[in-house]
Amino acid sequence: MSQLNQALTLFLSLLVEATPFLLLGVIFSSALAVLVDERALVQRMPKHPALAALAGSLFGCLFPVCECGNVPVARRLLMQGAPSALAIGFLLAAPTVNPIVFWATWVAFRDQPAMVFWRVGLTVLIAVVIGWVFSAQKDLRPFLQPTVARYLPSPTPEPALATSDSNLLAGGTYLLQSEGALRLDVPMFETLSAAALEKAPWNTKFRAVLAMMLQEFRELGAVLVLGSAIAATVQVAIPREWILTLGQGPITSILAMMTLAWVVSICSTVDSFFALSFASVFTSGSLLAFLVFGPMIDLKNISLLLTTFKGRTVMYLFILAAQLTFVLTLGVSLYTSW
Repeated sequence: MSQLNQALTLFLSLLVEATPFLLLGVIFSSALAVLVDERALVQRMPKHPALAALAGSLFGCLFPVCECGNVPVARRLLMQGAPSALAIGFLLAAPTVNPIVFWATWVAFRDQPAMVFWRVGLTVLIAVVIGWVFSAQKDLRPFLQPTVARYLPSPTPEPALATSDSNLLAGGTYLLQSEGALRLDVPMFETLSAAALEKAPWNTKFRAVLAMMLQEFRELGAVLVLGSAIAATVQVAIPREWILTLGQGPITSILAMMTLAWVVSICSTVDSFFALSFASVFTSGSLLAFLVFGPMIDLKNISLLLTTFKGRTVMYLFILAAQLTFVLTLGVSLYTSW
């Protein structure tokens, strides 16, 4: 019974902690879809893969979302023809490279300010490298869920593939959409095109934002509940002491903290305070591995990633992020120990 209570407490804490940031991401995504000319924004982005990935990595400063809120925003960028490097860069870096997390990390590690810059710097580097790797795939649609891939612009200009204006009003529609036209699941906006919405009064735009927010939050919220339940179950099933016993060496400590980051699934705005509690036991490199890897891929947000990407794509992201995090943080650990 005690384990059940512990699992329930962890589940509720994860859900309460993550829901506001998921809501924040949905708000940004919906506002971006209705109020911002996304196509003009995408057209102004750098075309070079490395620069596009760097721009995407720094987008978190404009869209301060957690790892629960970056998925809907990244999906919106992809659906409007953003380079894959830009969307992947944003997806991986936005939960860490934003003012809120920067401030939280600074407060937690005020006696070790270098941790703040190491965390941001390594996150941007990893996001740029992975974004660049994914840019080698000119057409990202094979890596996406069919329900999302259908509405991506073609990498080669073909008249038949020109996206209709109504597609710009896409909400979440992962669990609700049919094989037909992608549209809001709200009768008053089902036939309202993006061109018509551009000329509509502000109260109509505001109602469109609210309608899209409700639809996305309904669908992604259900997925978040499932992911939080899995994360809480794993935390109770695997004794934390078993993971901590691996943290004695420079290599095993990094692996242990990466595993802990994946299992515990703490939000990026508060994970620095959690990591600080291990500062007397683990090396700075292993603490950095926890802070860098956790916001990119954790057990809780995998379910959200699967609403946009295929399983093999999420696996690629996981493996690449894990390898780069391990190598870079091991280098930092060896460097700081000299």
